[in-house]
Amino acid sequence: LRGDRELVLVAVQGSGRALAFSSEGHRADRDIVLRAVGNFGPALQHAGNELRADRTVVMEAVAGPEGYFALPYASEELRRDREIVLEAVSRAPSASLLD
Repeated sequence: LRGDRELVLVAVQGSGRALAFSSEGHRADRDIVLRAVGNFGPALQHAGNELRADRTVVMEAVAGPEGYFALPYASEELRRDREIVLEAVSRAPSASLLD
């Protein structure tokens, strides 16, 4: 079942954490990873290296639920991207204290 793309898409839509149990090929599938990180930002840790360096994927991850915790899994270059860092920091648990 790990090899069934449609099943993996449904699984990560239900819980981004399911990406951890998918095949390496699915972890490199942009559509699957986008769906996973949109559901649970830190699922980025299970994405292939190429997708960890994809600005759109990383922005989706940091903007998603628990997105602040996705930032360490982005590529080094994107961890220095001002817009991505600001988005991640705005999602930090303590950010609501600043309002």
